[in-house]
Amino acid sequence: MSRRVVRQSKFRHVFGQPVKADQMYEDIRVSKVTWDSSFCAVNPKFVAIIVESGGGGAFIVLPLAKTGRVDKNHPLVTGHTAPVLDIDWCPHNDNVIASASEDTTVMVWQIPDYVPVRNLTEPVVTLEGHSKRVGIIAWHPTARNVLLSAGSDNLVMLWNVGTGEMLLALPDVHADLIYNVAWNRNGSLLVTTCKDKKVRVIDPRKRQVVAEKAKAHDGARPVRAVFTADGKIFTTGFSKMSERQLGLWDLEMDTSNGVLLPFYDPDSSIVYLCGKGDSSIRYFEITDEAPYVHYLSTYSSKEPQRGMGFMPKRGLDVSKCEIARFFKLHERKCEPIVMTVPRKSDLFQDDLYPDTPGPEPALEADEWLAGKDAEPILISLRDGYVPVKNRELKVVRKNILDNKPPPGPRRSQSSSDANLSRSALEEVLEEIRALKETVRAQEKRISDLENKLCQFANGTD
Repeated sequence: MSRRVVRQSKFRHVFGQPVKADQMYEDIRVSKVTWDSSFCAVNPKFVAIIVESGGGGAFIVLPLAKTGRVDKNHPLVTGHTAPVLDIDWCPHNDNVIASASEDTTVMVWQIPDYVPVRNLTEPVVTLEGHSKRVGIIAWHPTARNVLLSAGSDNLVMLWNVGTGEMLLALPDVHADLIYNVAWNRNGSLLVTTCKDKKVRVIDPRKRQVVAEKAKAHDGARPVRAVFTADGKIFTTGFSKMSERQLGLWDLEMDTSNGVLLPFYDPDSSIVYLCGKGDSSIRYFEITDEAPYVHYLSTYSSKEPQRGMGFMPKRGLDVSKCEIARFFKLHERKCEPIVMTVPRKSDLFQDDLYPDTPGPEPALEADEWLAGKDAEPILISLRDGYVPVKNRELKVVRKNILDNKPPPGPRRSQSSSDANLSRSALEEVLEEIRALKETVRAQEKRISDLENKLCQFANGTD
């Protein structure tokens, strides 16, 4: 099947262009761990990159404006005891990021707006439940504080980060290693790919597989899948001869061992395909007209990519008709690549920028778990997007004594004994609460003093 450009498309002239050298991020020791994740996560405030680290796992967080050569002593996020495999920014708080590691844990971090003076070693919360390495994490698109993790124990788990508790697990769904997990637009369904060559659509709250495709691709290499805006599924995989394939139609692209990472923009219905080890980005437009997926163009460069970050739409420069921005990882640097649509007018281009998901969640975690769905809360980019100030992630762990056991036989107990034990428990809990308040006050005081030190170091009053 030959590649055909959609004739009537506003995106047919999209082109990619790397930034100038002084706008790159230089001297970064990008991780060499063997794992098919993007190694990079971006939002309108920060770029985070998984890096090499002795004695554990680490990633670096840089303010977007801090381009150029990175100081070798720049603080890292270093709480894991084994290599970090995946990172993901919270879509509802630009200062919160989650990390997954070979040490079997998921950690959630609060990143300050200022550059800290030393490594960040204490996460806001640590999520423990997997028995093997955790290689995939993904925040829920509309529900506050809901985080997904998938590990080499073939388990998918959902967490409420706000309480530190596991909401549910999917233990008997996958018979082999999970390659990829993605949410649909409103977070009611998941799509997963697995080493058993099956693509599954899962309703996580019902713990049911609602659709399944066996041997979506015949090759043994990992398959990836994402939902499109209208609920269809786009897959990338390989033939038996290691020829790259796209799952919506039988187009064989080329022969390579590098896994294709699909990045889908629901606002434009463009999917960008970045192969690990490739030096190009291919992009296609998905429409309702045959052949449904239309080749647009290819951005080519000289150096291969080790990983790739994809900026959310609200972080783009609408004044320059920028419709996508990638953060390409080299061995020692990070290079932004800007995708733009040429336009002669300086006015806001409504057709390029429909209202897009903003930073506010549409649901609370308990509402989603109870069965409620909601579309993302949209914002306009007409006047550009200004990131909100640092919002603290608060973790309030539930009192285990509030989880009453189910009714059943139990030994008899006098009412006076019950009242006495209850009273003693309440006294202990009250003392624990008081101690926690004291600790929180001390931690806040320490944080305030550290902020003042940073301000003095930066030459401010």
